[in-house]
Amino acid sequence: MSTPSAAPTPRRARPAVRISSAAAMAVLTAVSAAACSTSSPASSSSKTGGSTPDGASGRTIRVVAAENFWGSIAAQLGGGHVHVASIIANPDTDPHDYEPTAADARTVAGARYAIVNGVGYDAWADKLLAANPAAGRAELKVGDLAGVKPGGNPHRWYAPDDVHQVIEKITEDYKKADPADAAYFDQRKKDFETKDLATYNKLIADIKSTYHGTPIGASESIVSPLADGLGLKMLTPRTFLDAMSEGADPTAKDKAAIDDQIKNKQIKVYVYNTQNSTPDVQAQVKEAKDAGIPVAAVTETLTPADATFQQWQTAQLQGIEQALAKATGR
Repeated sequence: MSTPSAAPTPRRARPAVRISSAAAMAVLTAVSAAACSTSSPASSSSKTGGSTPDGASGRTIRVVAAENFWGSIAAQLGGGHVHVASIIANPDTDPHDYEPTAADARTVAGARYAIVNGVGYDAWADKLLAANPAAGRAELKVGDLAGVKPGGNPHRWYAPDDVHQVIEKITEDYKKADPADAAYFDQRKKDFETKDLATYNKLIADIKSTYHGTPIGASESIVSPLADGLGLKMLTPRTFLDAMSEGADPTAKDKAAIDDQIKNKQIKVYVYNTQNSTPDVQAQVKEAKDAGIPVAAVTETLTPADATFQQWQTAQLQGIEQALAKATGR
């Protein structure tokens, strides 16, 4: 399998995270209404779970995930005992500057468990949760779990170790919410890690073993945690990676450094985010291809939208592995 062939339309450069006044009014209004009715899911929800009543054993835990990559994992770990709604589920939606809707507020109001990425990536989700401090709702902020401080790299779903840490925590929280079904959640976790993630885990181990220390370039900081997890050496200046992720203009110095790395083939592979392909990135992709440097692609959210976390990540890892093999002859 290779990387997805039909990449979504590139997004515009990212502005700072914001929630418009109109959206905020709609959210607060919806939260008030949610006290009377919490059954309506978010319009962009992805649902997985059984229809057992919310009772003692066999209850259905209502879960809301800010992004569908975490929602996919949560749904698979919970199986028939959870109902997961992911707010960001459209590949053309930028999680950085998303503006919540009234339906999103209702979904959050009805959830017993909430998963947000944190580290400034989805500040709108923090505002949604704060607007409705429901008693008894458990919350997981991935950045805090991973120990990433403010200003750190927020793209934790691209860090294999952090993904496994999240799997452990979600399972633990499910068991706390529904102790009667603890054995069920333990089995779901075991199956997910040993079967569903088998190819994902093997690709990571194989790439790390075969290509450890191979220098690569990238379009933005989303690639950095994955490069670390794969044992690859990121040569692109961090200031450029961060600027591109934040929607800022990169410096002429950084662009010149990357041009030099490509021209002199200091990097073996160039990896770029097709969902944030600015003119600067497009120019670098062209330069790399013209120089005979293999190019691999990643996306920020599940692509296609109905893919599982492991299907999405496996396809991208296979694309990176193929690029590395072409570049090194190994």
